[in-house]
Amino acid sequence: MSAALIAVVLALVLDHAAPPLVQLRQYGWFERWLGWLAVRSDSRWFASRYGIALTLGPLLVLVGALQWALALHFFGLPGFVFSLAVLFYCWGPRDLDVDVSAIVDAEDAEQRRIAIQRLAGEGAPLPQDQPALVEAVFEGALARWFGVLLWFLVLGPFGAVLYRFARRGSQPAATAHLPAEHADAYRRLALILDWPVAQLVVLALALAGNFDAVFGAWRDWHAARRAHGFDFDHGFLGAAACAGVNCDLADAREDDDLEGIEPPTPDWPALGAVTDAMSLVWRVLLVWLAVLALFVLAGFVD
Repeated sequence: MSAALIAVVLALVLDHAAPPLVQLRQYGWFERWLGWLAVRSDSRWFASRYGIALTLGPLLVLVGALQWALALHFFGLPGFVFSLAVLFYCWGPRDLDVDVSAIVDAEDAEQRRIAIQRLAGEGAPLPQDQPALVEAVFEGALARWFGVLLWFLVLGPFGAVLYRFARRGSQPAATAHLPAEHADAYRRLALILDWPVAQLVVLALALAGNFDAVFGAWRDWHAARRAHGFDFDHGFLGAAACAGVNCDLADAREDDDLEGIEPPTPDWPALGAVTDAMSLVWRVLLVWLAVLALFVLAGFVD
């Protein structure tokens, strides 16, 4: 079996079976690194978009060098351990399933508000309605799971670190240390890395859910934005996710009506949508893993 598939499965198992290890995912040092460089670099080049080579480049060079060097010794075992460690470190950092469960299990409105803010991320707008909550779940899955996973599969540990710290550098806590053009370069890089991931998530969502509804929402979103030109916006992910969730909920209501079951009225109207969104995310992940396993069997992934 491919080392990549084994590393992915082990990272998933460790993420859920070893909560203390999750505490090792601390990225504050990256903001401190950006602040340290910003204080000591007053050149025009650092202030431009090319300054990202100074702030992100050394980390990528270090990881790339280790990835290449470790793969050449002891039948690749050190390289595999390094890949697993990097993948686990870049995953998350918070457990998406735990954050969604905290929303569902909240005992009052204030606890639910805090849990929703934790899901959306620090400094992000608080999702207020059902579509925004569904989008927040899928945005969380994109940033925490699928982005790291795809770029790890494409580029190994180098890709996982590239994605995680491009995303980290695009957050307000990081951009506050940087000149405007430099910060915009991080945001642009994060958008570019997210775009193909979001497309593949939508494809898997269509396969795991209602294909017609998901594809229709994806197509309608692109048709509505045709006049805007291509800008790496991945808002189609939220539109497709909402369409998939709405179809699942409609099918569940239809099944209850056919069986004569009166579903209980939830205390919180968006409860079913959030629960179903998380269920769809898990189904998308299973589709990704199944496709990866097929690639392994076909010999396309080492």
